[in-house]
Amino acid sequence: MAYEEEQARKRRVVVDTPTARREVVQTEAYRAPERDGGVSGTMIAVIVVGAIALATVIILFALNQQQQDTANANVADQPPQTIIQQPAQQPPPVIIQQPAPAGQAPVIINQPAPASGGSTTDDSAIQAAIDKKLNDDPALSSLGVVVTFANGKATITGTVKTEAQKAQVQRAVWSVKGVKSIDNHIVVG
Repeated sequence: MAYEEEQARKRRVVVDTPTARREVVQTEAYRAPERDGGVSGTMIAVIVVGAIALATVIILFALNQQQQDTANANVADQPPQTIIQQPAQQPPPVIIQQPAPAGQAPVIINQPAPASGGSTTDDSAIQAAIDKKLNDDPALSSLGVVVTFANGKATITGTVKTEAQKAQVQRAVWSVKGVKSIDNHIVVG
């Protein structure tokens, strides 16, 4: 049984009546409600919520582990797969005809390359033509401008002193046959 606090208060009160006057001692006692030495209701609610959360985490962990085990078992049951990687584009083979009867030279046949938007042979020829055009002009060769060419597009980079030099380089690149567009990144400074 819990300890109950009890407080007593004594008071002296004077009571006047029509016939006499007397002093009365009043005693009041009050008890404080019994205190629980244990856990409060809020604390119990927090413990219950924590226990539910912990149980949920444990259950989810167990389910996840079970799914991983099932997935690993499925992968282990499958036969290994062979992946065949195709080689990169190779040059066409050269076919040499067997020697012909005496007096005839052998015939060499090269298969034509597959048609694409622009071949690297054409790009390298146009790049060489652009470089030649810039190197043959003494005013342009001293500027140190670099031009790269791919798929019909010329990209110009470098630094020149005037806008006129920038325009002159661009005109020279445009004059090369095969240039379809120019991306001019020349800085004037």
